[in-house]
Amino acid sequence: MTDNSGKILKSINPSRIILPIVIGIAVSGYMLYREYQPGSFSSLSFTFQSVFWLFLSMLMMAIRDFGYMVRIRILTNNKLSWRKAFNIIMLWEFTSAITPSAIGGTSVAIFFINKEGVSLGRSTAVVMVTSFLDELYFILTFPIILLIIGRTDIFSLSPDQAAIPWYENQFLIFALLGYSLKFIYTMIISYGLFVNPRGLKWVLLWVFKLPIIRKWRPQANESGSELIQTSKEFRNWPFKKWLQAFGATFFSWTARYWIVNTLIITFFGVTWLNWDDHLLAFGKQLVMWIMMLVSPTPGGSGFAEYVFKEFLAGFIPVGTGVAMAFIWRSISYYPYLFIGAFLIPKWVKNNFVPRKPK
Repeated sequence: MTDNSGKILKSINPSRIILPIVIGIAVSGYMLYREYQPGSFSSLSFTFQSVFWLFLSMLMMAIRDFGYMVRIRILTNNKLSWRKAFNIIMLWEFTSAITPSAIGGTSVAIFFINKEGVSLGRSTAVVMVTSFLDELYFILTFPIILLIIGRTDIFSLSPDQAAIPWYENQFLIFALLGYSLKFIYTMIISYGLFVNPRGLKWVLLWVFKLPIIRKWRPQANESGSELIQTSKEFRNWPFKKWLQAFGATFFSWTARYWIVNTLIITFFGVTWLNWDDHLLAFGKQLVMWIMMLVSPTPGGSGFAEYVFKEFLAGFIPVGTGVAMAFIWRSISYYPYLFIGAFLIPKWVKNNFVPRKPK
């Protein structure tokens, strides 16, 4: 891991925030130019009540990040301080924001946790368990929301599309495929962590036979041994501790999805949505998340704004979709770019620059 630090640090260079910002603003500007109609923004309203709901939207992001901090402290047996947990989560989100959604920041997260004083094997296990809990939230929540809603327009852009047979609905097929892949991935992680960690170590060593990373095979062997030991600890965890970790995951992801609901209330008033519509908007975001996973742009920049505008068009008046998408990303995405760019220089200095003796 030490030998590979240079490449990892290069991949999280703060200058990389430029590309996703440019893409996001350019796509939003182009779509706004194409979509704008005279008088379309007259449907927007901002009252004293709107200030409360806008604050609540921002609070949802804080709840999301706090939940992640609580979870990572639970998984490391509180070895990480709140400050270190905050740094890891912010740097993790920053990495996810500057890399394509399909790649994310998971692999680099192991590096962040390890540098904060957690062994490499345990860092690997912690990241795998967080991934397991994230996927578990999705595979449990998605069918529950579908059963509660009992409607197929969760996979549609318009009421007309909702009327077509399920096998002709490309978004439904895409969602089922994505759900299946997530389910299989969760089963593989579960098997590797809780049933056969030695098999997971074997796969790790097999991967490190590749010529480009072969020189790190000894470290991979050591990490695999630590992973086996850590997985034994996780298997013996009491149910209460797993419930706490999953509870933190549940609140984090639910808060993330409710940002859109609170933003719609902020600008269009409570009467725009009833409880059923709230659940439908929540469910559509689950489908959107699957679609964003295949985005080739950093953090889904540009693609996310387009998907938001199209997929949630039923809740937003015509001509305001792009503006709402930009506000949504301004709360849920762009802050991580600037926070990460601010934290990285200081974090690198604390972890890599030798301190002069006093």
